[in-house]
Amino acid sequence: MAEKKQKVIPDEYIPEVASRVVTIEGSDYLVENDAMYTFYERSMGEFSPFFLAIRDEKKILGCKCTKCGIVRVPPMLTHCPDCDFAPTQPVEVGQVGRMNTTPPITYFATSLFLHIAPYGRGRVILEGADTAMSVNLYTTTGILVPGLIKKGTEVKVIFKGERVGEITDIFCVPTSELTPDQITKKGLEESELNWATPKEPVFPKASEEDIAIYKQSLKEMQALAAEMSKSKRARKAIEGWKRDIAVKTKAGEFAMCINDGDFSIEERRLGSPDFVMACEDPKTLLDGLSYKGAITDSVIMKKLWISKNMEFNTIFKLDRLARFLAREKKEAAKQ
Repeated sequence: MAEKKQKVIPDEYIPEVASRVVTIEGSDYLVENDAMYTFYERSMGEFSPFFLAIRDEKKILGCKCTKCGIVRVPPMLTHCPDCDFAPTQPVEVGQVGRMNTTPPITYFATSLFLHIAPYGRGRVILEGADTAMSVNLYTTTGILVPGLIKKGTEVKVIFKGERVGEITDIFCVPTSELTPDQITKKGLEESELNWATPKEPVFPKASEEDIAIYKQSLKEMQALAAEMSKSKRARKAIEGWKRDIAVKTKAGEFAMCINDGDFSIEERRLGSPDFVMACEDPKTLLDGLSYKGAITDSVIMKKLWISKNMEFNTIFKLDRLARFLAREKKEAAKQ
């Protein structure tokens, strides 16, 4: 039996020829079923020389006008509009360039981009190009924060190990985070970067007052963690989530552990944490857990450092813990 071919618009979505009368504010109106449509074929760009060069050759292509010599990247034109539509020809450009703008950073992404947040999105002018190319930006130093990449920052194109022929097959990082050999290498892949050992912040020596503040803050955070583990609403925020986090402050280090709804804080060092958080003042984290501020804001404002960009999702969950516990307490106080 031949397989029935699917249609762009399934039959069940096509209304029958019909009409009806509706009454609105005492007046009758005739409503008829009708249709307005356009059928077309499209390509997402994956078959263009630009995307194929990224996928198969780890090259960045532009188009060069045969008359004026301007090089446009990406190569979006086959004829130059400034030269009476003189033809253009493909040309390879460099993989190092400078930011044309200061990129905004996306921390709170939609579900479609949540897995790659936080990330910057800016325009870079590569060596040999005259126009700027839009690209995602990351850092190997921990989490991307404002000021790390700005207009004029030199960056390098990095290729993903598995490429499918899309613009997300590439991204940029600052050249200040790379070795000279990495900067000059063509087709540098993300697996060749040092993502595992980001540079942790260095804090000054703690005073006796700092130690006292640390001990009191730790005590209060441990009490909050115990309350959160007993709260049904708070437990829901970290359901199915497991993370062992090493937290470093000026006056001491402790472990923050999330285990499928359970949340605990213990004064001990973790041998192999999932990631590291560091803040000079432990009250920064205490304020976030007690819902006197947002931990996400502390990261963005550079008061709290985390070692892995992808763990920003864990920061979201810690903020939800604090928010849900605060709501539960508020509702209990009204009863």
